[in-house]
Formats: sequence, structure tokens, C-alpha cells
Amino acid sequence: MRQLFSTLSPDLMQRRLAHPGRPVSLVLDTDTYNEVDDQFALAWATRSPEAMTLEAIHAAPFHNTRSDGPADGMEKSHAEILRVLGRLGESPDGRVFRGSTRYLPSPDAPVESAAARDLVARAMARSSDDPPLYVVAIGGPTNVASAMLMEPRIIERIVVLWLGGHARTFPANAEFNLRQDLPASQLLFDSGVPLVWFPCEGVASHLATTVPELERDLAGRSAIGDYLVEIVQGYGNDHFAWAKVIWDVAPIASLVNERWTPSRLVPSPILDDEMRWQEDATRHAIREVVHVNRNAIFRDLFTKLGR
Repeated sequence: MRQLFSTLSPDLMQRRLAHPGRPVSLVLDTDTYNEVDDQFALAWATRSPEAMTLEAIHAAPFHNTRSDGPADGMEKSHAEILRVLGRLGESPDGRVFRGSTRYLPSPDAPVESAAARDLVARAMARSSDDPPLYVVAIGGPTNVASAMLMEPRIIERIVVLWLGGHARTFPANAEFNLRQDLPASQLLFDSGVPLVWFPCEGVASHLATTVPELERDLAGRSAIGDYLVEIVQGYGNDHFAWAKVIWDVAPIASLVNERWTPSRLVPSPILDDEMRWQEDATRHAIREVVHVNRNAIFRDLFTKLGR
């Protein structure tokens, strides 16, 4: 599987893994209906033109109590993307694509979808000398992995920011994005694609907010703000002493302001079939985010979405 992909030079990898320091072109791959945090990420990306241009949104599959299976989860996510864009007053034309109806079956078997084809087309439209296309994946990464398998050369033209798994210090690693889509998750760490990794528990889990905070700082200020407050209010029945993690905004935060997501370059860990991290100091580099500045992130997000 690994010989499918070219090896980026250490110098090019370091440049790809450095913060861009300029506005980037972005594709957002999202299981938008899975919970309530993808909607915040989508809205914030749309309202942050100083940091990114959101070229396309790809619907990712998911399967839990909110869907009947991966295909249903993808369709519900596609519909939710359209709802969020409607509240933002944004047109979906030519920007929203349905993703895979199933998970990657193995690390060398792509799953055909409009989203995977769109990612290949957008990446390959860039020359190797152009700034890379940034791909923020905040669900199971089957769409992204499939595009890489369909056209291995795209790893020279993209940077993937993925939120999934837990910090290596966390005792268990069966996080939802990783657990439901293990072969695709393994491919991200094995392929040599420039990867910025956002662990969930232990890192992005600091990004929690409460219903009273949302009602005070976001409700009544904009159509999208009201919608986001509404869906969090409807998530669960007991909000007493309760906070909701909105961790899918972490990759967007890193592009808005590098200082809000401190990180380090590390050898890519091996993700084994038991969903455990294994260390190998000889592996290619990735960037691992180690902390998030919760207050600064929510201040910017609430300010922009309240306009």
C-alpha cells in the first residue's frame, strides 16, 4: 500500500507542515449531522475569509443513533450542510458534494463518490509549485483516503488537518471518527501525506461550551447563531451542570490563529488494528496539536457568528 505514494522530501514536508501564514483554499469534509459541532466549524470557516476560502464541502458517512447506517448518515450530513449554508445566506451551487455511502474496506481499496472525485480534481488542478489545498476532515476520513488512493499524486498538493483519535497519553483510543473508519484513519498516518493531527480527548476536548453561554453570547444576534443555539439546546434532556464539547472547530481555529493551537513535529505514530498507537522514530513527520486556547477560540467564533 505505501509504495502507491511518493515520499515527500523532509524539506518539503516541513514546509507543508508549517503554518501557512496566509489565507488558504479549503475543502471541508464533514459528518455534519452526527452531532452539533460540525455545524459550528462549517459556519466559522465560511465567516473567516481573512484566513481561508471555503471552496467545497464534502458530506462524510457516519453511523450511530442519529442514522440508519453510513449511507443514511452521509445523506443527512449533506442535507445539514445545505441547512447551515441557508442560515448563512450562502449558495451551495458547485460547492457541496455527496461522499461515500460506506467506509473504506481496506487501506488499498478506494470508495467511489462525488466528494472523492471532487477532491482529486481540485488537488490536481494545482501545480506542485502552487500553495497546497487544505483539507479539513472532521469525521471518518473515507472520502479523503479514497481520493488519495484514486490519485496518489495528490499528497504532493494537499495538507490534511484531521480531528480524530485521542491523545497518546489517553488510556483508550476508540474515538468515534477513528473507530468507525479504521482503515482510512490508518492510511492518513501511513501514506506520508502532510498531516496535522488534532487528538480529541486530552486536547480538543477543552473546547466545551454551555447552553447559558450560548444563549448569552450567540442567541438573538444572527440566523446562524440562533440555529446553532437551537441544536445545542436540543442535544440531550438535562442541561444542569452540563457542557457540550464543540471540538470539531479546532482545525478551523488553527488556520485562523496558529497561536491558539500549539503543536509539535513528531514521527507519525503507527495506528495498529487494535486502535493503539505504536511509536517508530524512523517514520515521516506529522504535526501533532497538543493544546487549544479555549477562550480565544470561542471569542472569535462567537464574534463572527453573531454578526
